[in-house]
Amino acid sequence: MLLITILVKLDSPGPALFRQPRVGLKRMVKGKQAKWQLMVFNFYKFRSMVDRADPKVHEKFTRALLSKDQETVEEMLGGKTRLKKLVQDDRITRIGKILRKSSPDELLQLWNVLKGDMSLVGPRPPTIYEAEMYTWQQAQRMGATPGMTGLWQVQGRNVADYLEMIQLDLEYIQRQSFWLDFKILALTPIAVLKTRSAA
Repeated sequence: MLLITILVKLDSPGPALFRQPRVGLKRMVKGKQAKWQLMVFNFYKFRSMVDRADPKVHEKFTRALLSKDQETVEEMLGGKTRLKKLVQDDRITRIGKILRKSSPDELLQLWNVLKGDMSLVGPRPPTIYEAEMYTWQQAQRMGATPGMTGLWQVQGRNVADYLEMIQLDLEYIQRQSFWLDFKILALTPIAVLKTRSAA
C-alpha cells in the first residue's frame, strides 16, 4: 500500500487517497438493543482518477444503465458494448488504469471493514445519487452489509450490466451463508486474474 501511495502521488497531483460518501446497511447497538439502519459512510480507495474528477460523468452513465438508455451507454462506452464499466475515461490516470485492472486500489476498504461499515463479502455500496435513482425493488440490494467482493465480482465483473449486477446482489442476499461467502472469497482472485487477462 505504501508503494501504491508513492506511485499515485508521482503520477498526478493530488492526494493518494480517495474517499466518497456511500450508502450501506449497518448494525447499530444501543444498550441491549440492536437494529439495522441505512447509513452514509466514507468509502476509501486509492485515487485512480485526476484530482477532483467530475462525478457527473459516472452519474450520467449510471442513469443511462438504470433507464436502459442504450444509445447513451454505447456512446459513453465508445461502441464497446461488451463492457459495462467506464474503462475508457479521460479522468482515469495512467497508474489508475493499472490499479483498476487488478483492483489493488480497493485495498483501503479493509479500513471500512475494520470500522464495521463494510464486510469482506456483500453487495457493493452505492453512491448517494445511485441510491436515489433506485426503484423500490432495486433498493433491496442495500438489504445486507456492503462488501469488498460479491457475486457480481466473481460471476459478471465488467460484462454484466448494472441491472444484472442488482439481480446478482439480490440473489446473494437470498442465499447468504458462511459457505457462499467462503466460495466468493475463494473465487475473487481468479475473477481478478481473468479480468486482467481480458483487458
